[in-house]
Amino acid sequence: MALLGVVSALVKVSARMRMNYNFHESLEDKCHRMLNAVEPGTQVPIHRHVAKDECLVVLRGKVRVTAVIGDVVLSRESGNYGVDIPKNVWHNDLS
Repeated sequence: MALLGVVSALVKVSARMRMNYNFHESLEDKCHRMLNAVEPGTQVPIHRHVAKDECLVVLRGKVRVTAVIGDVVLSRESGNYGVDIPKNVWHNDLS
C-alpha cells in the first residue's frame, strides 16, 4: 500500500485538498480507473458523468456520497465499502 501513502502525502500539500492518481491512459479509455485521495473537509462539487457509470470504493477513511438516488457513508465502521452511481446521476462527495 505504498502508493496510498505517496498519494496521501501529495494531497496534503495540494491547494484543492484532493487528487486523482489515474491508472487509465487517456480520457478516451472505455473505463477510467483511479485512486481519489481527499483530505477531511474536502468537497467534490455536485456533478454527473454523462457517458460512464462511476463506482466508488473506500480503502481507508470515510466519505459521504450524496446522490439523487440516495445518501451513503462509505467507511469500515459503517460496513459500507462501495457504491455504484449510474451515468447521468447527479452526486457529490464529502470527506
